[in-house]
Amino acid sequence: MTTDPTAAIDPDALPKAEFAFPGPLRDQLVAAILDGSKTATTGVLADYEHCGDPLPEVGSRAAVVDSADRRVAVIEVTDVRVVRLAQVDLAHAIDEGEGLTTLAEWRAVHEKYWHSAEMRRALDDDTFTVDDETIVVLQRFRLLAPSIA
Repeated sequence: MTTDPTAAIDPDALPKAEFAFPGPLRDQLVAAILDGSKTATTGVLADYEHCGDPLPEVGSRAAVVDSADRRVAVIEVTDVRVVRLAQVDLAHAIDEGEGLTTLAEWRAVHEKYWHSAEMRRALDDDTFTVDDETIVVLQRFRLLAPSIA
């Protein structure tokens, strides 16, 4: 007998998975998760450390929230790698589901985000920048339960 792995999921009991800051970028990323085109994400280790958040673990689940802070899906982490920014590979970049087709495009978009005033405020560091040596957390996930709201 096969059981539904999503049957016992209570999204309200899960930690939140927030992609970008609330607004158009978050809405775009959440839509990509819901349509299955986004199965990976990248964060800077400095953000985890600043917030005191543990690194994601394979098998952990989280409720994806939209810009209105509604829980709209459940994802499960399938892989985590901690690497230098220069080590991000094209397959990971493409799996982020943003329609980018080269590492140069991916890097430019991510640097713009990481160097944004919002990100610098979130890190309490007005001069935060990334370079090839910056440590990033690469995460892969699968969508378990879409449209749970």
